[in-house]
Amino acid sequence: MVSVFALFGPPAITLVLFAVGTLPYALWVAWRKPSRPARWAVIGIAASIAAYGAGTVYGLAFTNPLDVCGDKTGDGVYMDAGRDYSLTAVNVDSFPPSITCHWTSGYSTEEVWFWAAPLLYAGLACCVVCSALLLINRYKYRNTPRGNELDA
Repeated sequence: MVSVFALFGPPAITLVLFAVGTLPYALWVAWRKPSRPARWAVIGIAASIAAYGAGTVYGLAFTNPLDVCGDKTGDGVYMDAGRDYSLTAVNVDSFPPSITCHWTSGYSTEEVWFWAAPLLYAGLACCVVCSALLLINRYKYRNTPRGNELDA
């Protein structure tokens, strides 16, 4: 069986990150009163960071991807949980996060959570669109007359 951290860690850590991030976000919104696009840009980037972390199983994909795929036996061989297949190869892609385990039976398993990539892309899209809106609004605000002069 795969380690408990690899199985339950990414969703739990993602929820904890969102829970811990709500306090600074709430304080920022209450004190600074940012515009709606600014708030959504921050939410989008936070969702992207959490999704990327969950997709890489918070670093295990890069430090020890074999532990994500299977259990190490006494012989030093990584076996599939509940089956008698040994691990032949592991492919790790950094973006979008992907951990593919290849087994002696010929099948492959994807170890990244199904929600990680859609959340990553949705968060990035939200951040990009809202940042563009912020830049457009800033440009419009700069080019408007201030109204301090009287028209003759």
